[in-house]
Amino acid sequence: MNIQQQINDYITSLPDSRRSDLQALHQRILQELPDCRLWFLDGKDETGKTVSNPSIGYGFQRIVYADGKTKDFYQAGISAPTTGISVYIMGLKDKKYLANTFGSRLGKATVTSYCIKFKNLKAIDVDVLLEAIKDGIQQTS
Repeated sequence: MNIQQQINDYITSLPDSRRSDLQALHQRILQELPDCRLWFLDGKDETGKTVSNPSIGYGFQRIVYADGKTKDFYQAGISAPTTGISVYIMGLKDKKYLANTFGSRLGKATVTSYCIKFKNLKAIDVDVLLEAIKDGIQQTS
């Protein structure tokens, strides 16, 4: 099964309340980043054990660990855990950057070092969220 089909299956598997918001956000991200690499992570490790929520990823970066090992991964991702929507902006060096730069303009969201969580799209300013995603991708490109 290709990545786009996995993404579609994931989105359609969600309850109505999150499905429409995640679909709308996914489409907006694709409009803003039409040439980005798409990823789908089902949330399972190599043994099939669930270790995280499924997520849709955008962009590409190579993460270099302290021991010199590398891992290819997405730059930004979205997921729909039971409490709403989470947006992950990976690879930022400054752990306070998201909160300091976008937190006050996002609306009703919780902002951590690499994650923006909100209940639904109505609770936030989607244009500011897209600005944060694009900014994060630019920083890690």
